Amino acid sequence: MSLPVLIIGGGIVGLTLAQGLKKAGIPFQVYERDADADVKSGGWGITVHWALPALAACLPDDLYARLTHIQVDPQQGIRDTGRFLFLDLATATPVYVIPPSQRLRINRRKLRTLLSEGIDVAWNKALVSVETPAADGQDGVVAHFADGSSAAGSLIVGADGSRSRTRRQLFPDNAAAAQLYSLPVRFMGVTVRLTEDQVRPLRTIDPLLFQGSHPESGVYMWYSTLSTPEVNGSRGASADVYYEAQINLSWIVTGPDDEVPPTQSARLAKLKTLAQPFEARLRQAIDDIPDGTEVLEIQLQDWPPISWDNRASTVTLAGDAAHAMTMYRGEAFNHGVTDAARLVENLGSAWNAGREGLAAAVDAYEADLMARTRPAVLLSRQACLDAHDLKNLKPDSPLVSKRARAVEDV
Repeated sequence: MSLPVLIIGGGIVGLTLAQGLKKAGIPFQVYERDADADVKSGGWGITVHWALPALAACLPDDLYARLTHIQVDPQQGIRDTGRFLFLDLATATPVYVIPPSQRLRINRRKLRTLLSEGIDVAWNKALVSVETPAADGQDGVVAHFADGSSAAGSLIVGADGSRSRTRRQLFPDNAAAAQLYSLPVRFMGVTVRLTEDQVRPLRTIDPLLFQGSHPESGVYMWYSTLSTPEVNGSRGASADVYYEAQINLSWIVTGPDDEVPPTQSARLAKLKTLAQPFEARLRQAIDDIPDGTEVLEIQLQDWPPISWDNRASTVTLAGDAAHAMTMYRGEAFNHGVTDAARLVENLGSAWNAGREGLAAAVDAYEADLMARTRPAVLLSRQACLDAHDLKNLKPDSPLVSKRARAVEDV
């Protein structure tokens, strides 16, 4: 094929795909709707577990080796047991220990920076439409952008997130089919700085991360380390040594009072109210969140993939664009990385086989994606609901059972 792969979306899945294509010697170009990399400079942590081999397949050896350098706590990473505690938040005692697995807990912002190394990104490129066949007569596809520019490629891959513009292009006669499903759950979170005295009781529960639910209120909590003094540079450089942590709460919506408040101060007050029944260490962690802290709302939505019009196998999807899922099983990025690795593998064997070979590679990729990720989205949806019902939480729940478990799609 003479035309490049056009990757729509310069996030972590799009960049992983770009690295994989570069490694395979397949031409590509990345297009991102944001103005620059700093527009989304924040972010929390990502756990990479069963997809580590797929990530290794996409990255050059030197980049993959540096993943350990961007862990939220490199020292803990060395001795990490891989355990994952689910607590009764009323007592802070473990109810389940999710089976250990090899994992890396990585800073999301630093991961995006690492993945962007050596990748040219065209910024301010918001997709508005796709055109097939290519207008210049070549056997391919054209992406048209909001700034009036366009680009021709052999294949468009939409890796542009859960609200994917590319996905909308694949349902021209049924816009509703591309829309996200909203769960009856609300979710808020903060990034906080903790002193050594404040973080010590939390690290005695687990030094890296834990989650849990309250048996009466059904409120769910996630806690994870984002940086240590050694990582953030406060050790030895400042009198104010600190850790950074991510704290999230979520709850089932049963009425108007359960909605996320519109103001920051009211959001913080709601977090603290929800935490009052928690065990003392957990309650104190939320009571200590200082006034003025930004409280983010994350809308919990998903999209179990259904067959789309891939424009004669010239347009496909990857990552959240293909299978948006909630975070309660920690699988979204792992599936996105797997998408990238399998698409690169398929394209590598078909790139010089003409249009028919490329089409067969794309179709095979999509068949695998559908079979693998539709059940995963539905498992994550159920895990989200189960996370708020501790009294009825069973060992076979997708929230706490083996992450690779498959279920019948009903």
